[in-house]
Amino acid sequence: MEDEEPSLVTSGKSQSVVIDGFRFDIEIYRLEADDFWALEVVDYEGTSHVWDDQFKSDKEARNAALEAIESEGAIAFMRSDNVVPFPGTPSE
Repeated sequence: MEDEEPSLVTSGKSQSVVIDGFRFDIEIYRLEADDFWALEVVDYEGTSHVWDDQFKSDKEARNAALEAIESEGAIAFMRSDNVVPFPGTPSE
């Protein structure tokens, strides 16, 4: 008997926003059986920024993303010194 893959639930609070002229996709999701939401922000270059913390509500996650982008500024998300490459990915 095969184990079924858990279903991924995407929040209706996921959205695209434009800050400082740059587009960001705010992705909020959780596994169907989980109570907490994960947060990922993808910048206009396709770089993914994933929060280590999880959130009790999708609204809390969305607010954290907007607050971070607005307080840090769009350019802070696109600096190469804050990107951690995946293992085995050559660094530039």
